[in-house]
Amino acid sequence: METINVHAAKTHLSRLLDKVEAGEEVIIAKAGKPVAKLGPLTAAGKKRRLGVLAGRATVPDDFDAPLPPEVLDSFEGR
Repeated sequence: METINVHAAKTHLSRLLDKVEAGEEVIIAKAGKPVAKLGPLTAAGKKRRLGVLAGRATVPDDFDAPLPPEVLDSFEGR
């Protein structure tokens, strides 16, 4: 990962973008202190479609009922 100062980044922005496009990351520093990271954007995932599992799964009526004491004890290490 290359570190470059602000002035050089402004001067060579096109070259830096070529590196980023190739998958590299570049740190931009101000007075030697890193302040920003220039990196490639991640590709957006597939758009999710709502309702795909409609009718294929059910939630029991007692889903939010309190857990039995022996199960609570095992969660709490007793």
